[in-house]
Amino acid sequence: MPAYNENSSEFIASTFAREDEALRRARVDSPERGLPAISVRAEEGQFLQMLASAAQATRAVEVGTLGGYSGIWIARGLAAGGRLITIDVNEHHSAVAREHFEHAGLSDRVELLNGNGLEVLSQITDRGPFDFVFIDADKSGYPDYYEWGVSNLRPGGILCAHNAFRGGRILDAEPEDEIARFVEFLAQAAEDERVISTIYPAGDGTLIAVRK
Repeated sequence: MPAYNENSSEFIASTFAREDEALRRARVDSPERGLPAISVRAEEGQFLQMLASAAQATRAVEVGTLGGYSGIWIARGLAAGGRLITIDVNEHHSAVAREHFEHAGLSDRVELLNGNGLEVLSQITDRGPFDFVFIDADKSGYPDYYEWGVSNLRPGGILCAHNAFRGGRILDAEPEDEIARFVEFLAQAAEDERVISTIYPAGDGTLIAVRK
């Protein structure tokens, strides 16, 4: 019987994914300053950091900066000289995240860009191929973000897309139209012959795809 639950999550976080002061500040300060409290969980952040490290990533992209919490985890997993380009459409989110990156001592590793996700991605394509891509933005844009990400990953590069379970709604017997379209997206990703993919089940689930 599966044993993953809230207690398991807390155990993983307290044992393997303990927050330092900079991470804790980014997580707590963001909602206090009006940002939605939708950051990844600590064990998800640790997993992102581990994947970035496993990919020996020097060129990483994040779509959806929010308050910088996940970006701190990712940036800390980069190889020496690595750089994270993180994108957010909301200027207030970016301002808060910039403070958190600076407080974490990561200003030299993180480039924060404001604007529409796809438009900004099109502007940085020539800076690839990339080693690591993390998507955690508007869900309707996931098919396009995914396609850009896979197309611009090097062989062996890793793409992650957060909220794959959509709060459990992908398992509804008769999902609403928007969720049904998201389920179709997940099926397309699963059948994409360019990658090996699965869903990491912690938190709200993260789609993981490794470029062949």
